[in-house]
Amino acid sequence: MSSGKGGELIPSSSELDLDRPNIEDYLPSGSSIHEPVGKLRLCNLLDISPTLTEAAGAIVDDSFTRCFKSNPPEPWNWNVYLFPLWWCGVVIRYLILFPVRVIVLTVGWIIFLSCFIPVHLLLKEHDKLQKNMERALVELICSFFVASWTGVINYHGPRPSMRPKQVFVANHTSTIDFIILEQMSSFAVIMQKHPGWVGLLQSTILESVGCIWFNRSEAKDRETVTKKLREHSQGVDNNPLLIFPEGTCVNNQYSVMFKKGAFELGCTICPIAIKYNKIFVDAFWNSRKQSFTMHLLQLMTSWAVVCDVWYLEPQNLRPDETPIEFAERVRDIISVRAGLKKVPWDGYLKYSRPSSKHRERKQQSFAESVLRRLEEK
Repeated sequence: MSSGKGGELIPSSSELDLDRPNIEDYLPSGSSIHEPVGKLRLCNLLDISPTLTEAAGAIVDDSFTRCFKSNPPEPWNWNVYLFPLWWCGVVIRYLILFPVRVIVLTVGWIIFLSCFIPVHLLLKEHDKLQKNMERALVELICSFFVASWTGVINYHGPRPSMRPKQVFVANHTSTIDFIILEQMSSFAVIMQKHPGWVGLLQSTILESVGCIWFNRSEAKDRETVTKKLREHSQGVDNNPLLIFPEGTCVNNQYSVMFKKGAFELGCTICPIAIKYNKIFVDAFWNSRKQSFTMHLLQLMTSWAVVCDVWYLEPQNLRPDETPIEFAERVRDIISVRAGLKKVPWDGYLKYSRPSSKHRERKQQSFAESVLRRLEEK
């Protein structure tokens, strides 16, 4: 780890490239390369490139899928001494803590809805008062959610302020990231549309704080969302905009590529680093294997959700910097603060694989690079 300009912490190259596949590792050493009989041609390499591609793909998949795996804790209770203690813990969590937490969350919803519905319906002619009250009520229900997990959240740094041309970006582990941040300051978040009761909350309550929703599978949504982001970031009275530029939930051990959209708005970027402690529960939400209801149930039957949140120094685009470079610099800052390992993968690959034509182009490019290296030697 080294220090850069302005005292910024910059990960060493060995840390950044730890998970980056290196072609040199899969080529034989110089002493073991024998001169081929005749001239080596590209067609010869293309004959064996499917095998090479499969081998490289296995390495890439292993590095990529590690970003989205939840590592279950190792069993510690299967002996005569510890099993009674473990059983007591199960009884306390499921038969005492869980019912109490359900009551807390139910009371929170009753208070919230009994206030939110009248405010939403009766104060339409008083726009500013309505917005302020709805912001406070959304923060309140988020606080009840955190209380239902026995959340122990440590916030570091100054509380966000409402200013135009300001965007907050954070690493993303679960939808509860938004809840944890929202209970301290009312953000307008950009988020994937969800079905079920989560989608109902998105289309009713959360739209009152200016949240923006998108559908990952629809290309038209991207243009609409970009336009809404620009308009929202320019508004003086709008809630601060919160974006998770990874675009998907990552397991809080790694950091995947940041999308450049938030960094092309011409706004000040305020990084937020979130780090969960896995001693009591793993807060990572694998949406492909678990519904959000089951995820909340897991949190509510754990001992506690322990988390640290750092509001970091605002950053601006430098004169000689592209939006992609700006995004990587902010990712460096967040990764170092939260202790995350950077990997060079696009999180959208979690939902879709490259097309066959794209794989063929990569296959030929790989074969050509191997050919060049062998000819140089």
